[in-house]
Amino acid sequence: MKASAQGRAVTLPNGMRLHYQDMGSGEPVVFIHGSGPGASGHSNFKGNYPAFAAAGHRCIVPDLPGYGASDKPRVEYRLAFFVEALTGLLDALDIGRCVLIGNSLGGAIAVQLALDQPQRVSRLVLMAPGGLMDKQEYYQRMPGIQRMAAAFATDELHDASGMRRLLGLQVFDPSLISDETVNERVAVVREQPREVLSTMQVPNLTARLAELSCPILGFWGVNDQFCPASGAQTLMEHCRQIRLLLLSECGHWVMVEYRQLFNRQCLEFLAEPRA
Repeated sequence: MKASAQGRAVTLPNGMRLHYQDMGSGEPVVFIHGSGPGASGHSNFKGNYPAFAAAGHRCIVPDLPGYGASDKPRVEYRLAFFVEALTGLLDALDIGRCVLIGNSLGGAIAVQLALDQPQRVSRLVLMAPGGLMDKQEYYQRMPGIQRMAAAFATDELHDASGMRRLLGLQVFDPSLISDETVNERVAVVREQPREVLSTMQVPNLTARLAELSCPILGFWGVNDQFCPASGAQTLMEHCRQIRLLLLSECGHWVMVEYRQLFNRQCLEFLAEPRA
């Protein structure tokens, strides 16, 4: 089963149009991408969601507002804004309960939605989620965040060579970055307003992690240059019903760098009987 970049769209009650992929049938699994320049649901998860669909799940892969083929308003891109948009998409698709899979910003969105609407989230899969420290700490400590912000403030990412350099920081082995992914993201970043990153606000959710009531599977690469691997310990200390894989020779994109392992571990997790 091959993933396609062509998808569907829905208009939310506030008039914002969201683009998404919808593949397979069965238990809904929602894949939430991160915040990198040019990101989209398909470019982040094209090596993953077809395997989930083939295993008997309905895969919803949205482009967050400001990303992919979704609307890109000039607003403040706060965590609550993304959670509201994702909730609107689930409502429009009549999805009452689902699994959330989130990477980076997508992980923070998944956590916040599970805190706000615990009845809606059956399980969480988190890959190096944001929201585990204050924004200033990310910018001070993480070279990938610093480089991304500097590059996005210019037109450096509007060509393939600049985008490839930035995406190389996402992974331990830059050869994993395909021309297809580079080109997909260049096409998106040329349309993105500066507010997508300049106004990004994700609160520190650490103090509320113990409130999460669903089973959690976590992944983290020790060579992550965007979200520090110390976050793995934070998750393990504060969350209940959690298991976590810490991976060597791996950066920020576990689902790309360890694609087969990620798919297999997630599908086994989703197949476990509910308590």
